[in-house]
Amino acid sequence: MRGGARGLLYLVGTPIGNTGDLSPRAKEVLSSVDLIACEDTRRTGLLLSEFGIRGDLISYHEHNKAAKGEVLIRKLKEGLDIALVSDAGMPSISDPGEDLVKQCIANVLPVSVVPGPVAAITGLVLSGLDTTHYHFEGFLPSESGPRRERLEFLTKVKETMILYEAPHRLNKLIDELIACGFSDSSAAFCRELTKKYEEVIRLKVCEAKDHFGKNAPRGEFVVCLEPIREEKVYSDDEIDSLIRKFSEEGMSTKQIAGEISSITGRNKKEMYSYILNMLK
Repeated sequence: MRGGARGLLYLVGTPIGNTGDLSPRAKEVLSSVDLIACEDTRRTGLLLSEFGIRGDLISYHEHNKAAKGEVLIRKLKEGLDIALVSDAGMPSISDPGEDLVKQCIANVLPVSVVPGPVAAITGLVLSGLDTTHYHFEGFLPSESGPRRERLEFLTKVKETMILYEAPHRLNKLIDELIACGFSDSSAAFCRELTKKYEEVIRLKVCEAKDHFGKNAPRGEFVVCLEPIREEKVYSDDEIDSLIRKFSEEGMSTKQIAGEISSITGRNKKEMYSYILNMLK
């Protein structure tokens, strides 16, 4: 508590797997605040005990955020400094912390951040996919209707996508991605990030179906996904140019038809007739 002033809410990043990633500043803040709000008091208590930190804990999670949010706002108004942590990573990312931040803003209460690991970004930088632009999706809804809507939305995204998925639902997600047209998209399936057995499985989505069919998924996954690959649509002029090029190279009409069909997806028999007429 800071002498009658309104309290400060700290958003504190915690390790996503390796406790050595808890920053010195995070330890300092967690040691000094009046109250620590966390998703699971037992889990956070174990983390704190590892570093010899003693603190008063209060649960704050998806199922009690409305009631506990009011309690925390009241305590901040009374001048208590509070640290908000999630079970792993940064509060407010796939986490009810965003609601508490909004409440603080609405009540003109100060909020500060103590940065830490984020599973999504950790997976992205390991994925080998494009990091220039990316879309964070997180967990898809479990309800079938909203889930279909989000999957349909993802088919239109033109940048690397980052999803979270539980091991028992990973094969279902892969089937859904294949059904939506992501079969040939490259993906990175990241698990046990920052831990001893960290693993990044890089393959196409269609290959992932076979891989995880033989190797049962274990642990929470960060899935980094390449956008659906769009096939080039060739104009008639471009096809004519290819035909002339292959003809000048000495290819037969049959060979040209096969090559054009392979490149453009056009029907081979139709291309054969078209080439015969063109090269008369």
